[in-house]
Amino acid sequence: MSWRMPAETADHERTWMAFPRPGTTLGDDAASAEEAYAAWTAVARAVAEFEPVTMVVDPCEMDRVRNLLGGDVELLDAPLDEFWMRDVGPTFVVDDERPGVLGAVDWIFNGWGAPEWAEWDKSAKIGAFVAEAAGAERVPSLLVNEGGAIHVDGAGTVLITETVQLDPGRNPYATRELVEAELARTIGTTKTIWLPRGLTRDYEDFGTRGHVDMVATLPEPGRLLLHHQTNPEHPDFEASRTLREFLSGQTDAAGKPFDIVDVPAPSQLRDDEGFVDWSYVNHLVVNGGVIACGYDDGPADARAAEILAHAYPGRRVVTVPIRPVIDRGGAIHCITQQQPRLTGVAAS
Repeated sequence: MSWRMPAETADHERTWMAFPRPGTTLGDDAASAEEAYAAWTAVARAVAEFEPVTMVVDPCEMDRVRNLLGGDVELLDAPLDEFWMRDVGPTFVVDDERPGVLGAVDWIFNGWGAPEWAEWDKSAKIGAFVAEAAGAERVPSLLVNEGGAIHVDGAGTVLITETVQLDPGRNPYATRELVEAELARTIGTTKTIWLPRGLTRDYEDFGTRGHVDMVATLPEPGRLLLHHQTNPEHPDFEASRTLREFLSGQTDAAGKPFDIVDVPAPSQLRDDEGFVDWSYVNHLVVNGGVIACGYDDGPADARAAEILAHAYPGRRVVTVPIRPVIDRGGAIHCITQQQPRLTGVAAS
């Protein structure tokens, strides 16, 4: 077997999501919960314009989801505690030696490093559940990892962060060599680029300790989109500069230096909790489109859409307001997971 994670720009069979349910992440306020339900629904509908969507729903929320989404998406019921599908679900892979075989890497999920507030017993089983539902061959892994902690170009390069895969709360006995070997085995990468850090807010109590999908992504081999904080009052101003300097000295799996494209952050610097980590890098590429984050910042949202349209030529950029999502610790990429279309298999 030779598993490989395709680039997000490769054709998709569908996108997987999970719907919010009551718990720490959703919060206690009924009005804000309704905002979250509406935001997840809006993202699902936007994706469904381009490709099928399958939504995993806790049984306690099935009636609500039927009312909100009706026949727009496929619904599957399974017990949930967390609902960030990028992280709790599997990472889909293909086997170039067996074109009709789909694989699903089932990482260990422990609530982003086992913080005291996290609940993950139910969601730790979602990787295997989704793998079976998708008809995929389960690829078990002993690495504590999340889909938001990796980005690939489909040609051997993977971006990860030192503070995630080597986090003592995740993999206390891991080394770089062991992590790189496991990524090579499960997702087929040959060149691992270790970012030194993530965004500042991601290191607070409810953060992931540096998920790469808030920071950088690879729209094609040799090109990199990088979060860019332009305001020196924000701590990510220095973080952005550090990351750009680091990545400017890196090469991809083919030995090619990166063409780095800055993606400026929205103009808002703070919310009620402190400095925000709002990022346009956390978008989802779909068949024929890009689902982009909207932060109610007209000029910045429009500028980001233009950058994404240029980075993904021929795809229609759809901006979806996601403030209720980012308020809970993530954005569009975090709540979605693409399933690649197998070679020679017709679209569903």
